[in-house]
Amino acid sequence: MSGSPDTLRLRDYQLAFAARIRDPRGQPRPQGIPARRMRVYETLLFNNLNGFLLACFPVARRLLGVRAWRKLVRQFFVEQRCASPLFRDIPGAFLDWMQEVAPQTFPDRPWLYELMHYEWLELAVMTDAAEVEAVTDDGQEDLLAGVPLLNATARLACYRYPVHRIGPRFKATGTEGADGASHCYLLYRDDRDVVRFRMLNPVSARLLALIDAEGLSGRDALYKVAAELGHAQSETVVETGAMLLADLRRAGALTGVRSRHA
Repeated sequence: MSGSPDTLRLRDYQLAFAARIRDPRGQPRPQGIPARRMRVYETLLFNNLNGFLLACFPVARRLLGVRAWRKLVRQFFVEQRCASPLFRDIPGAFLDWMQEVAPQTFPDRPWLYELMHYEWLELAVMTDAAEVEAVTDDGQEDLLAGVPLLNATARLACYRYPVHRIGPRFKATGTEGADGASHCYLLYRDDRDVVRFRMLNPVSARLLALIDAEGLSGRDALYKVAAELGHAQSETVVETGAMLLADLRRAGALTGVRSRHA
């Protein structure tokens, strides 16, 4: 390590100061700092962190309770190092950390991570930098002949648990996630910057995933879905799917159509 003695001493002091702020009970107070002033920094930074997380995960916080939630946030503060300097990225870092922590810390709440991911999606959609233009409905046939364009802010997610129902009045048990059913959701921001939530069945979610990932026309995507389902009446699937696509277009979840050759 290079640097002058004064520089090194300052760096050690800064590291000790930060360690104490993160973990007041486990780290010593740096020499020369009055306890009262140290508590101001400890409280201020923890409350700021907690405030950002509370804004993103209000349901999880209510379900865990004040004590368990604050203990969890403190553990995150002590253990994790956020790579991004942006405050809006703190909830995402917390969610990544929770993916491993939640099953170990809350084995009686197997739905917790999925619930928190669902809550975080709203923030991800709201802060997405993409511009959303007003939608005009050009007709159902274009959606079949061309490639439907998913709203640029859209997020598609499927979970084992019905996360939209989980709350103080409904706490999922292991049985909801053990039946193999998928609970799928589409979140997107409309042209008025309002976040919209839409429930989908797994077949509809698969249709949108195919369109988005493979650039298939509406008709080709529906034929592929029908083949995957082993559905003998593929034209019936196309007819039903066309109505779904038209409805999503009117709702702003689909924002346009492009040629397959574009």
